[in-house]
Amino acid sequence: MSATRWGSPTASKRALLIHGLTMSSQSWEGIAQLLVAEGFFVVAPNLLGHAWRRGTDYRVSTLAEDLRPYFATDTPYDVIISHSLGGLVTLCLFPFLPKTKETTVILVDPPLELTAEQFQQGKNRFLKEIEDAKTADEHMSEHPAWSRGDSMLRALGVYMCDRTVVKGIFEHNKPYAFGSRLKNIPPHVKIALLVSDPGFGSVCHLERIPVDAPRLNVKVFDGIGHWIQYELPNAIMDEIPLPRAKL
Repeated sequence: MSATRWGSPTASKRALLIHGLTMSSQSWEGIAQLLVAEGFFVVAPNLLGHAWRRGTDYRVSTLAEDLRPYFATDTPYDVIISHSLGGLVTLCLFPFLPKTKETTVILVDPPLELTAEQFQQGKNRFLKEIEDAKTADEHMSEHPAWSRGDSMLRALGVYMCDRTVVKGIFEHNKPYAFGSRLKNIPPHVKIALLVSDPGFGSVCHLERIPVDAPRLNVKVFDGIGHWIQYELPNAIMDEIPLPRAKL
């Protein structure tokens, strides 16, 4: 299995981190280190088509099925954190989760549904990203809140992907509609949906989020872009159930 791991396998808590399109498992370095400091063993797989992995079927359901080995023998996770495309994959993982343990799921600005225009714009944007790959310095210039390490890992993720994967992700997922999956959240799953500022590049459109879905908590972050894990990592950590010091 192609994955990056942090912390001790004997740790009492486990976290699974799922990256987005044109990213890789290493892109979670910052969040992973924060989790390890809180006593977690952290696993971040590389999705099909990423980090030099090749495939022919890029349906979201296939990307999820590829992750089934990470749930062998009912392996439990205290928390699953996913970004962008990874959030859609996570919504397909619910049948793999043990029903005897509550799992906290944190979806970071996932593109739940796209109109035909948004679909084409997204496809063109990612294809251009592959063709005109930015350097770490260019990412830092465009995103001043990113660290050099985050910027380098962003550039690396693009480098290890190609246009065939981008085309497959979009063409194999028509219609691009996953929001309805939030209407049937299992009783052993609790979801925090973290949405970026629409004016700063959010791809999770509020009008596509089901209203009053049980066990779903939605938060919108003003002034924060699509990459919440780079710009405001504590917003993610705040959603993880952790022991709090007594005052």
